[in-house]
Amino acid sequence: MRVKTALILCAGYGKRLAPITNDIPKPLLKVKNINLLDNTIEFIKSIGITNIKINTFYLADQISSFIKNKNYPLKIDILNDGEKILDTGGGIYNLIKDDNEENFITFNPDTLWNSKYIETILNMQNYFFKNKIKNLLMVVKKDKSFDKRFKGDFVLKADKLFREKENNYIYTGCQIINKNLFNEINDKIFSISKVWDKQINNQSLYGYESLNNFIHLTDLEIYDKLVKK
Repeated sequence: MRVKTALILCAGYGKRLAPITNDIPKPLLKVKNINLLDNTIEFIKSIGITNIKINTFYLADQISSFIKNKNYPLKIDILNDGEKILDTGGGIYNLIKDDNEENFITFNPDTLWNSKYIETILNMQNYFFKNKIKNLLMVVKKDKSFDKRFKGDFVLKADKLFREKENNYIYTGCQIINKNLFNEINDKIFSISKVWDKQINNQSLYGYESLNNFIHLTDLEIYDKLVKK
């Protein structure tokens, strides 16, 4: 089995990259002659997914125009968060609530996805369906991160994720998630951490370790390093 639909989260303000993002949404920033959104879409295409949903809010017209002008050979739907930004969890749920699919793979475009991740994604999908789980996050050890300032998000024990005082794994911005996890959440605006915390309490939040170097466009300092690299 394979996930058929990918979600790309593009609604955020990108405040840590201001003033650059005062006029350009973060997903359209360029690193090595390709912008983050284009890079993510091309990566999704490389893993065989042809159906993409994108959420927008801040400078949404620029993202919509970019997608229209590129004319990708894919089915790409763009959905605006609405009057208020819905945060990560609310944004995901807004994208999938009316979809007939049950499982989705999400991508944060500020991670620099490349061909080395293809095998990891395929293995993640195999693990997800074989073990009949609901949520699988791609994580990486802190020492694999280009940005050495990350404190870490989780610990990984027997393929399950937990939070402790010292967390040595970073969330990469990619997860496979089942739609049913949102059934008991009544909020419209909420962080995806709300879903994760519930899974952690039930010892059912799973992690899949990536062995690739993790490059994430955190802020201006990292952006300058990547542009000059």
